Amino acid sequence: MNAEQQQDQAADLADPDERLDLDDRPRLAVIVGNGITGDSRVQKTAIAAARDGWRVLLLGRSRSGRVERSWMGPIEVVRVPVWHNVRRQVAHDRARGPRSLVTRFRLDDVDALKRYQAAHRTWDRALSAEVGTLEREGRASVRRNTLKAALRARRTVYRARNWAFRWEGRQQPDPTVPVGEWRLDWPELLDLDLAFGPAIEEFRPHVIHANDVTMLVPAAHSAARLWAAGHRCSWLYDSHEYVAGVEWGNPLRQAAYPALETEFIGRADAVVTVSPEIAGLLREAHGLRETPLVVANTPVREAVGVDAPGTGVRALCGLDESVPLLVYAGWVDRQRGLETVVAGLGALPEVHLALVTNRQNPFVQVLLDQAAEVGAADRVHVLPYVPQHAVADYIASADLGLIPFRRTPNCELSLPTKMAEYLHAGLPVLASDVKTVRAFTEEHGIGEVFTAGDAVSFAEAAAKAVAARDALAERITEPLLAELSWEAQTGTLLDLYRRLAGTGPEAPRPDVPWTVTEQVQRPAQSEDGASAVNRWRSLDASGDVRLGLGIANYAGQLAAFASAVSREREDVSCEVVMASSATGFGYPADAYLDNSRLGSVDVQVEQVRRILSGRYTHLLTDAFRPVLGFLNGDHIGADLPALRSAGLKVALLAHGSEIRHPGRHLERHAESLFLDAPAEQVAAMTAIAERNRRTAADSGLPVYVTTPDLLIDLPWATWAPLVVDVDAWSSDAPVLERKRPVVVHAPSKRWTKGSGRILPVLESLHDQGAIDFQLLEGVPWEEVRRRIRSADIVVDQFAIGAYGTFSCEAMAAGRPVLCYISDEVEAVTGPLPIVNATSATLREAVESLLDDREAGARIGAESLAFVREHHDGRRTAAALSSFLQ
Repeated sequence: MNAEQQQDQAADLADPDERLDLDDRPRLAVIVGNGITGDSRVQKTAIAAARDGWRVLLLGRSRSGRVERSWMGPIEVVRVPVWHNVRRQVAHDRARGPRSLVTRFRLDDVDALKRYQAAHRTWDRALSAEVGTLEREGRASVRRNTLKAALRARRTVYRARNWAFRWEGRQQPDPTVPVGEWRLDWPELLDLDLAFGPAIEEFRPHVIHANDVTMLVPAAHSAARLWAAGHRCSWLYDSHEYVAGVEWGNPLRQAAYPALETEFIGRADAVVTVSPEIAGLLREAHGLRETPLVVANTPVREAVGVDAPGTGVRALCGLDESVPLLVYAGWVDRQRGLETVVAGLGALPEVHLALVTNRQNPFVQVLLDQAAEVGAADRVHVLPYVPQHAVADYIASADLGLIPFRRTPNCELSLPTKMAEYLHAGLPVLASDVKTVRAFTEEHGIGEVFTAGDAVSFAEAAAKAVAARDALAERITEPLLAELSWEAQTGTLLDLYRRLAGTGPEAPRPDVPWTVTEQVQRPAQSEDGASAVNRWRSLDASGDVRLGLGIANYAGQLAAFASAVSREREDVSCEVVMASSATGFGYPADAYLDNSRLGSVDVQVEQVRRILSGRYTHLLTDAFRPVLGFLNGDHIGADLPALRSAGLKVALLAHGSEIRHPGRHLERHAESLFLDAPAEQVAAMTAIAERNRRTAADSGLPVYVTTPDLLIDLPWATWAPLVVDVDAWSSDAPVLERKRPVVVHAPSKRWTKGSGRILPVLESLHDQGAIDFQLLEGVPWEEVRRRIRSADIVVDQFAIGAYGTFSCEAMAAGRPVLCYISDEVEAVTGPLPIVNATSATLREAVESLLDDREAGARIGAESLAFVREHHDGRRTAAALSSFLQ
């Protein structure tokens, strides 16, 4: 990513609505250098502050290459991509000292050397061939001798440059050896500052809570820059571990992190950490004026038992109550000592091990391979994570919790989060003899201790703990659990926020539950900022027709269908479930699923419980996506046997690309969108369309399509027209009265709209001053909506042959729409109030509207009437009526 892209990212972070926000609550930014998901401490910190009344931004790192936005109740969650421009520049500068300007002249790297070598060999072969031709013909001895001299000289220079390049490489310092300056040893820390800084400063917090050493620079720089801009901002450093005692696994990071902490910790307005031992070491090592505040990372006591997962670890392992089950919950690596546990299983033939961790972690496979070697392959189970508030309930069906850490300085210094999680789950612990864990375990008598790294000692302690499990569990008392609760720990942290900000929230928010989970969009709001209620009849458990709709909800159409059916049918109640991502548009739904977690057991169990329990009588499933997560497969056909067994009445709804066959579309349309699609994507979409068509044909279920062109791919289907909220889109803005009319085009992906063929025409008209062309890409949907309602002309797709949701919304706003409509579509719909054009006729179509502006305004008015007649939901509800009997 170059500097211009980084500026674009900063612009993406800006939200014009936020600048006008009159919310005067004190603001807290909780920042962390990871992806947030799975980091229980930062999530609980944000929730505690929101419950106290703070306006909270939870800021983390995106791996998608784009800014991702979501919400955790009232908490705004933003993830920003981190680009490695500083790291690349530092690497370049280290390889380009003054001497290298000579030894590597115009050869910046190995790729440049290879290009130089290829160019030289090309020149050498051509010139030597010419010399050979002259010698063969026995002529031009002067030219031949000149060319030979040039070859000798150039070859000498070539050998010298190659030798100098290699020699310079041998003289350069080893890039894996630290130079003693953290900015050079680990320049990614500055890349983090470039990524996080703009988001922090856009939010304008009164307090920044910087989690871990990687957030020191963004917090310090942003707070100082805000002060310079006249905004009071304090910051605190939350040290989750003793940085100098961690084995970072990389010598450069091992040198950089402690150096960074030493430089910046004294600048923090306060320091927080996880244990008294680390607090003492930090104060002594850095000469801090005050001992850091200790906030242990403990579970929320109030949340235990409130939102328990439907299935616990024992059931997921397929074990009955008589089988001894050990559980380890959390990240796995060599410091965690799990090799000792697996080795010890060889001497414990009846004992099973559940690992609640990330299955994609390469070290998990190391443990599974080791289990096979000791004959325990069938007794080691890898289970998915659950939300942080549900961990205790999830693991409660095990017998013992494991803390098998190796003796490293950091592991010796604090109680890990899992100690409190195990105890809140009612599990005694089986722990290695690292200092703090051993002392706590023995003081309270809540487990057995073994020698770290000793498999024999582990097996002996495990056998003893299994035998005494009930007696050990009785020592887990309520006072102990109260002490190890997040509620008890965070009171002083919230007081610290108030002291640093010089103010505090006026009133707490007890309505914010500890069990709140992340959703992909903000709770819907009306234009005046008040919470909006979904406009369909909520599911009625005693109703005759209980309709479930899920899970794609593309363009919010399932929500629109639910609203339409609810208006037309008093006997129908609805529930809309939507799977989306943090970067998706925020469409209304009753429940949201995270696309990235459809393979997770907890999501699958949730969906089974929701859909197969008799909650629904009817199910409208769209886009051929599976409704039970990936429990049975990756498409709806795999779920149909279970849905039939549950007695559900099911219908299929197709939107477009999941059923539109690329080959047949290319045959019918000269400018098909598939001409511009990547070849591998065309192949994949062909396979998906053919599979989905077979599913629709073989299922015998009612099939609906939202656009009439799809009847070519599914000729037995019923057209259920797209639904738009006509009143919400209506606009009083005049049409084509500006001297220079505004023309908008808003492609989600350019190739799907044929944008590459029409943009030159629109840009040319813009450059001539005929129109004010606005290309809306990467623009928040509310801003797109505002622009459409005030535009003079809306340009939609020129590659599909049908009109979709975007055209309907523009017509509902009374705007004339330019779009490519095929003959097959008009055969179904009849004449359309759309200016039908191709890329070749687009200029003429626009100019005709400019020449006859009254006709253009009439088209806009006719468009509104057409949408009100065909797309306000009445025809759609009628189309679904036979299914909903």
